Amino acid sequence: MGDSRGSSPYELDEARAHRRSASVLKQQLIEQERQQFERTLAWAKDDVSLERVAALIVSSRRRFVLGAAKSFTFASLLAADLSSSLANVNLIDGTIVRPLDVLSDVRDSDVMIAISLARYRKYTVDFAVPFAEAGGTLVLITDSPDAPLVSCASESIIVDTAGASPASSPVAVAFVIHALAALATASAKGAGRRQRERDRIADSLGLYLDGS
Repeated sequence: MGDSRGSSPYELDEARAHRRSASVLKQQLIEQERQQFERTLAWAKDDVSLERVAALIVSSRRRFVLGAAKSFTFASLLAADLSSSLANVNLIDGTIVRPLDVLSDVRDSDVMIAISLARYRKYTVDFAVPFAEAGGTLVLITDSPDAPLVSCASESIIVDTAGASPASSPVAVAFVIHALAALATASAKGAGRRQRERDRIADSLGLYLDGS
């Protein structure tokens, strides 16, 4: 808590005004995210694209996850969630797994999950399109039916946000990623065994401070 001693009345009034403004903004953001999340839940309840994309992910031999800028954060989350129960999940990070390496060895049993949210990065399009053209299965998570990669994706998850972009709602995007990973895990053969083995090894290595 700040020390207001020595501050002028003007400075104190200004500080109070800033706090009130921040409080109002916080309440507006909370309400906006609440409404957005409710729309996302309503959309997910009836839309079957999540199930179709999960089935493609499970049936593939190798899974590549692609995203750029802010979308890379969500791509990292999806890759982490999928790799806990599925084998051969690769996050294209440009360093360890490079797009050119992936494109030089595309197989028809490969799937690429591209996350592309407004504003759409050329980087994602430049590597997702050749992947699909080379015979791999491209699936897309995006925020508009007019997004650049929709036309070349085998399946697309287009979040219905009633006019609001999910790129401005991390909660909505995170929910879609969580739901997709959960569906893929639930239908993947051996996913439970793989998860249990990972947990056993993590415990033996003492990876977590709480032991869980």
